[in-house]
Amino acid sequence: MNTKASNDTSFFGHPGGLQTLFFTEMWERMSYYGMRALLVLFMTASLQQEGLAFTVASATAIYGLYTGAVYFMGLPGGWIADRLLGGQRAVWYGGIIIMCGHIVLAIPSHSTFFIGLILVVLGTGLLKPNISAMVGQLYEEEDSRRDGGYTLYYMGINIGSLIGYGVCGWLAPNMGYHWAFGAAAVGMFIGLVQYRATQPRLNGASAEPSTNMSPKARKRSWTIIGLLLGALATVTALTSMGYLVIDAVALAAYVAMAFTATFVIYFSAIFFLGNLNSAEKKRMGALLLICIASACFWAGFEQAGSSLNLFARDYTDRIVNGMEIPPAWFQSANSIFIILLSPFFAALWVNLGKRMLDPSYGAKCAVGLIIMASGFIVMFFAAQIAASGLKVAPYWLVMTYFLHTVGELCLSPVALSAVSKLSPKRFAGQMMGVFVLTYSIGNVIAGLLAGSFDPSRLDEMPNLYLQISLFSIAVGIVVLLLSLKTRYWEKLAEKDHNAEPHPVSQQG
Repeated sequence: MNTKASNDTSFFGHPGGLQTLFFTEMWERMSYYGMRALLVLFMTASLQQEGLAFTVASATAIYGLYTGAVYFMGLPGGWIADRLLGGQRAVWYGGIIIMCGHIVLAIPSHSTFFIGLILVVLGTGLLKPNISAMVGQLYEEEDSRRDGGYTLYYMGINIGSLIGYGVCGWLAPNMGYHWAFGAAAVGMFIGLVQYRATQPRLNGASAEPSTNMSPKARKRSWTIIGLLLGALATVTALTSMGYLVIDAVALAAYVAMAFTATFVIYFSAIFFLGNLNSAEKKRMGALLLICIASACFWAGFEQAGSSLNLFARDYTDRIVNGMEIPPAWFQSANSIFIILLSPFFAALWVNLGKRMLDPSYGAKCAVGLIIMASGFIVMFFAAQIAASGLKVAPYWLVMTYFLHTVGELCLSPVALSAVSKLSPKRFAGQMMGVFVLTYSIGNVIAGLLAGSFDPSRLDEMPNLYLQISLFSIAVGIVVLLLSLKTRYWEKLAEKDHNAEPHPVSQQG
């Protein structure tokens, strides 16, 4: 049984273990966002610039596959922690694998590039879901500090991303891409050192697997994991040696379809085979609407690291007061705006609720999607300037990131809250995993969309941004209209959760 730190207030009034998780996540996010900000720039840079000279279509497809896989691997990563390792060991081993991935990326050899990416994906899949879950395990069920603890933790994520954008974003153009990837490895190393040094403060939270497996089942599980890793290593080796050629764009399209099919099958299985009552099915219907909005949102929002990143490098006037702004620094606008605006939005929802004007989950997500889409209207006009042969002022991108951040704050935390509230309690964990698939779907589609931006056809760029905007606005309007109906289904959650109509069964 884990010891809860209910009386521990050593970290800004919160359990000391939060300090351990705060700084571990901060440095992990520094390494992740610092490297991610450079990924498409590195792949599309010429060989003379230490890049890989990939086409925009291939580079953005790989970027989409990478970011989509990072979210997808959180599903098996959570399973491994729950049944085989425990959260604390999963975070430790995950961090080590991430650091090794960044070290491999720092090696100035093109043949090891994909090995580094795969290691970062695997490590993040182990670390990210489990460190987030451990935050909640620091508190007793009735501890009112839990929400505040997650707010502090979320602040660590954004501080880490700012450090990553700043340090790696500066190193890439001034010292070289491999120095920047090396800095990401150093950041993860610092996170690991402080994690190990302060690990006792976790007070046993997730020290052991939450599900006991028989020795035979554990051995079988490790055998399957070993075989899968062996198959992945074989494919990677064959690709690196040139025996196997993979079309990144085609693979991204197939993966997007596979992720979508997985989502549909799993969601349908719970809906039709989960023995749900009428109220639970209606809540699941409301949740489906939010999942659709989420996938579409991230398909647009994740242009930040791909098409918008390239726009910053190639078509934006980055000379300000005699200093050249590194392209990756523009992405830090999102983190800065989140830190500045989060308190405002937290107060906004509370005040609307007090006035009985609190919009439904579906309406909030629809508004967030539409606001994000309006950022691409800004980019439509910016792209017209670029297509005329002129460099675009920096404030166009800053305004786009501002609108994207406002949209994110309307949708992202609201959608997570909706999943926790609207899911049938006995499927809560599985539904959160299904919801994470919307991130993966959105990220892979984002990479495919970004591949449509042909640098040799600047005249097509404004219409491409306009198409993303109009499609997202159309989906947002449909979600908003349907939310007029599903808002009543959402309200069934409170009644049904309080009534507890039937016993909750344990699901594997």
